[in-house]
Amino acid sequence: MLGVGRTSVREAMRQLEAEGIITSYPHKGPVVSTITYEEAQQLYTVRALLEGFAGQQFAEHGTAADIATLQAAVVEFEAAAESGVGARLIDAKNAFYNCLMDGSKNVFVRQMLTALHNRINLLRMTTMTQPGRLAHSIAEIKDIANAIQNRNGPLAAAACKFHIDQAAKVALEYLRKNAAPET
Repeated sequence: MLGVGRTSVREAMRQLEAEGIITSYPHKGPVVSTITYEEAQQLYTVRALLEGFAGQQFAEHGTAADIATLQAAVVEFEAAAESGVGARLIDAKNAFYNCLMDGSKNVFVRQMLTALHNRINLLRMTTMTQPGRLAHSIAEIKDIANAIQNRNGPLAAAACKFHIDQAAKVALEYLRKNAAPET
C-alpha cells in the first residue's frame, strides 16, 4: 500500500525499540514506551549537560548565519506560543533545538541529543502545558539565544542548563503526581 517492505518496517521498529521509544510485548506487539520517574531524572540530567555543552560550543564556534537562524527560531517559537499549544509549537521548539545542535558544530552532540529528545518528546507537551511554564520557557530560550549572540560560552551553557533544569522540575513533578500505582 505504501510501497514499504516488511524488512524496512521491522528494522524501523527495532530502531525505535533500541531508542526506548516503543516496547514490544509477546502476544501484544509494540506499544509506545512510558518514562518512569527515575528514567526521566536520568534523561534530564544528561540532557542538561549535553545542551549546556552545545550552547557553549555554539557561542564559541557558531557562524553569524547560525546565530541569525537561531534568532529566527526564537521568534517563531514565541509566535507559536502566542497562537496556542499544538503542532506548530512543538515544531518551533524542535527547530530551536535543531539550530542549537547545528550551531554546536559537533556531530556526536547532535546524535546524542537527538536520541534524548526522541525520548523526552513523550513529556514535552506535558511540561509546556503546565500553568506558567510556557512563558518561562520563552524567557529561558531568549536568554540562551542572547548568550550565544553575545558569544558568551559559559553564560550560554548556564542558560541551557537552567532551561533544562526548569523543564525537568515540571516533568518530574508531573510524573510524581501521575505515576501509576505499583501492583
